[in-house]
Amino acid sequence: MAKGRFRFNPETLQYEKIETSLKKMLGMGVSYLVVIIVVGFTFMFTWLHFFPSTREKELIDENKMLRNQYKSLNSRLGNMEDVLNDLADKDNNIYRMVFESEPIPDAVRNGGFGGVNRYAEIEAVPNMELVVQTNKRMDILMKKIYIQSLSFDTIVDLAKNKQEMLQHIPGIQPLKTYKYVSGFGTRMHPIYKTLRTHTGIDLVAPTGTKIYATGDGVVTSAKFERGYGKAIVIDHGYQYKSMYAHCSEILVRQGQKVKRGDLIGLVGSTGVSTGSHLHYEIIKGGQKVNPINYFLNDLSPSEFEEIRQISIQTNQSFD
Repeated sequence: MAKGRFRFNPETLQYEKIETSLKKMLGMGVSYLVVIIVVGFTFMFTWLHFFPSTREKELIDENKMLRNQYKSLNSRLGNMEDVLNDLADKDNNIYRMVFESEPIPDAVRNGGFGGVNRYAEIEAVPNMELVVQTNKRMDILMKKIYIQSLSFDTIVDLAKNKQEMLQHIPGIQPLKTYKYVSGFGTRMHPIYKTLRTHTGIDLVAPTGTKIYATGDGVVTSAKFERGYGKAIVIDHGYQYKSMYAHCSEILVRQGQKVKRGDLIGLVGSTGVSTGSHLHYEIIKGGQKVNPINYFLNDLSPSEFEEIRQISIQTNQSFD
């Protein structure tokens, strides 16, 4: 049988062999080659895109792990910053206030870094923005820790020179046990049902619970006061006074000297009050301040934080 391709010619009524020119053959060959190349590249792209190599898989997993580590590191840095900010707040508003020392300005605590760009070498490497950002946070945090450390050294020196002052400042809780704290600040008055400034804290305890002097001093008032009921005021010196209101009994007299921890009265509900509790105030330099800040002497850090969180909740006072 003859090889080749044939076609029927109706004029001659015969089959004629189809002759293919070299040019046409080359054209067809090139077309086939282009199709093969396109299909090949398409397959290779699809394979590389959707089916990464073993090395690429390792790099993807390593990159994912590094991002998770950076996320965890930044979370820990955030927690450290919160703790340090809390220490700075106590430093400025409690410790330095107690020792009559000026607080450290925010410009000093939060100051940046001047001079040569210490991150220039890292910034020159592509895709290192996260590393640069983390390094900056760590450097700022280390600077704040250093400043706080120096501040605590200063406070320790102040404390060594003011032992007598520390004994007089109201620094313990007036009750050993209580159930609830209504905090310092704007609160709903329990009787008048209006928002009023609550100038102390309310410690709820059964009638007859013992009340203790929170610092050395002299009793300047021990009598029934309008609104406060039976109340005791102690002058501790150093511009500090403390007041204990709504007592059921007063166990000290005006002019009497007391020591920190001395029994001075019993919890009650005298005066304008809705239940048995102690209304406790601290006055410094004529201004009423938050007594919670002076509970540090006989509370652990966790206990202090717990009572502080309760005290800042918006609620109703008991007087």
